[in-house]
Amino acid sequence: MERIWRAATHWYQAGMQPAIQVCLRRDGRVLLDRAIGHGWGNGPGDPPGAEKIAVTTETPFCVYSAAKAITTTVVHMLVERGAFSLDDRVCDYLPGYTSHGKDRTTIRHVMTHSAGVPFATGPKPDLKRMDDSEYARDMLGAMKPVYPPGRVHMYHGVTWGPLMREIISAATGRSIRDILHEEILAPLGFRWTNYGVAPEDVPLVAPSHVTGKPLPAPIARAFKAAVGGTMTQIIPFSNTRQFLTGVIPSSNTVSNANELSRFAEILCRGGELDGVRVLSAETLRAATTESRRLRPDIATGLMPMRWGIGYMLGSKRFGPFGRDAAGAFGHTGLTDIAVWADPTRALSVAVVSSGKPGRHREANRYPQLLDRINAEIPRAG
Repeated sequence: MERIWRAATHWYQAGMQPAIQVCLRRDGRVLLDRAIGHGWGNGPGDPPGAEKIAVTTETPFCVYSAAKAITTTVVHMLVERGAFSLDDRVCDYLPGYTSHGKDRTTIRHVMTHSAGVPFATGPKPDLKRMDDSEYARDMLGAMKPVYPPGRVHMYHGVTWGPLMREIISAATGRSIRDILHEEILAPLGFRWTNYGVAPEDVPLVAPSHVTGKPLPAPIARAFKAAVGGTMTQIIPFSNTRQFLTGVIPSSNTVSNANELSRFAEILCRGGELDGVRVLSAETLRAATTESRRLRPDIATGLMPMRWGIGYMLGSKRFGPFGRDAAGAFGHTGLTDIAVWADPTRALSVAVVSSGKPGRHREANRYPQLLDRINAEIPRAG
């Protein structure tokens, strides 16, 4: 654990992360749960003399697309309970989702990032109406796919969340936020880890910060297309009350490394934790079966990636969870955030950071931390 933590502090010392949290569980026991840096007052845009408030292991942060690991779990739970099938058409639940050949799109296409809408097309969305279901469904219905559903796997960074939120709402008559709270978080005693927070909790959420140098122009253009804006546009908005109280199942989960690691423990244990059965082991095996082989993805910066049905999968050489992680699955968040379960190691991990670096000469210190975790924790048995 000390060698792993030294890798984390080495990453912190590069200066790109105002705050870092790391939590590891093995066989349900917390092996490491530590934090370094400041939740407030230490960002590159903070004024000189700003009060510096140290980060703790309980400090909540927005963990961005790590939300997709949570949402994916909810989706498979609902499929298992018969709310809908992965092979149902999206337009069976969203009748307006039919133009430009979208009537052939299935929920499986959305979950596997092969629905053909990796980028939001059409009019620029009004972010003030992001929680308005009628407006969201109209905007989704107007989108024009960039390729036929099922033809190509390309990460749907922004469109995935509204699609899954509205499908689930239409199929169940309930908000995904309420489902997550009532079926998983409340029975297990989670304080955070839902989509956004209550208005009174907004001041408790530590802000994110743009750090490092700007991305090279070609990468910046691809990033803007994939996530709907530049880093300097997205991060300030993600710190606002509007974003932090919304329901965006792709990108506004608020949590900390301890709670994310505990959520990953549900997955590591085959879908059950502390007497609460979320998924069957059979459903989880199907969800983590490879649906896309190791291939570069332009929407994730060309990182080679394997996918299950909604979960990112680790791999031997490349992947979101470091080297030698072929048994791992979970999701990453923007940027340098990851949550994963690795049943082959009986390991549940979360790494959370508040800096959103562009170019940085020491950017490899983050994957070095992930590599170190896998190197230090042997496979079970």
